[in-house]
Amino acid sequence: MPLLATDETLARDSWYAATAVRGPGHAPLDGSTSCDVAIVGGGLAGLSAALELAQRGRDVVLLEARQVGHGASGRNGGQAIHGLACEQDVIERQLGRADARRVWDMSIEALDLIRERIARHGIDCDWRDGWLGLADGPRKGRELAAAADRIEADYGYPLQRIAPGEVGRWIASPRFHSGVFDARSGHLHPLKYTLGLARAAVAAGARLHEHTPVQALVTAAAPGGHTRLRTAFGEVRARQVLLAGNVYLHAAMAGLPAKLGDRIMPVGTYIACSETLDPALACSLVPSGAAVCDTNFVLDYFRPTVDRRLLYGGRVSYSTVTPAALAESMLRRMVHTFPQLDGTKVEFAWGGFVDISMNRAPDFGRLPGAAGAAGAGGASSDVYYLQGFSGHGLALTGLAGRLVAEAMTGDASRFDIFARLRHRSFPGGRLLRTPALVLGMAWYRLRDLLG
Repeated sequence: MPLLATDETLARDSWYAATAVRGPGHAPLDGSTSCDVAIVGGGLAGLSAALELAQRGRDVVLLEARQVGHGASGRNGGQAIHGLACEQDVIERQLGRADARRVWDMSIEALDLIRERIARHGIDCDWRDGWLGLADGPRKGRELAAAADRIEADYGYPLQRIAPGEVGRWIASPRFHSGVFDARSGHLHPLKYTLGLARAAVAAGARLHEHTPVQALVTAAAPGGHTRLRTAFGEVRARQVLLAGNVYLHAAMAGLPAKLGDRIMPVGTYIACSETLDPALACSLVPSGAAVCDTNFVLDYFRPTVDRRLLYGGRVSYSTVTPAALAESMLRRMVHTFPQLDGTKVEFAWGGFVDISMNRAPDFGRLPGAAGAAGAGGASSDVYYLQGFSGHGLALTGLAGRLVAEAMTGDASRFDIFARLRHRSFPGGRLLRTPALVLGMAWYRLRDLLG
């Protein structure tokens, strides 16, 4: 499939791949085995669940089609931010204020969980505190301040306001009008963190197999039976299964409900990393060292790295075709934000695909079936899924793994709050949904440009 081939080529060109040590890897599955829980997907969600379940005494087998961290988990922007990709209004309308508050609090727990795991498992992943949300005009500045006021009033979460006269102390860019600062959010090297989680899961007893794509899912015929995951050279039989492959899952595996794949869509996002900068220049760009994100719908995000580079992301695309001259186009965006970087070279440029849902809320649940406990909406199987993180998953994937582990071991109360969120299929079907969203994205780009 072209989507996966393009993704693989670009992933090899990332600064993350060049600066992380993978180690010996994990052997492909060869033959048949059984376990308590089988997990499909070696990204942050799957690894988090594997770690949590193994720590609870479950026998866990994780199958990864490529390498651990190959997908978005190992090459994203590295920003761990409070909240979800959607506005809290989306959650409130569906779940009510009380459960929306629980969802918000869990998003903050997700930030704490990253710090907890880094400390507990000795994961060296360049964590740094701090996140800046910046508006590039007066109207957007007022909207950002109003949103911060509401978060503090309704959810008890303080954000430091940055007035127009103060913004120059936070960022050396003429683009921005005002902003907010969150000391509890932060940024890290996502591939190092993902590989660290994999090591922790193995140390806890989980069995990991790389280069083992799952070709088919055969659900249990009766309650309490085994679900089978078939691969090219073997099979796993499990009492419970977690599907955590996101955009890659539905392209290659038979046996999944079509509607599940129709609720998410692959979106291309691209990142460039500058050459090593002069120390004074590197420190001056974002004096706090925080991660930065603008408030545009088609947003830019960037952050300094530990080796004095600027890592700059954006150019979100609903096309599965890699943009031409990627390094050059990303450098233009970088210089637009920081004119003082004119003449700087881009040494790395890469990208790939994340999964988004229609409403940008995460999509967690169980496949329909007769086995297992009943969740929201009636009978459900012991096949769980996590998808739809919508580009905001660095922290939330870790929490999702904890929630699904809780559900699989007897307490589904927190998982089922998310499972109650309703999701629609993208309009147009598999053939027409991409052109429709390309047109929609063009409208939002125009709106951002007009302020």
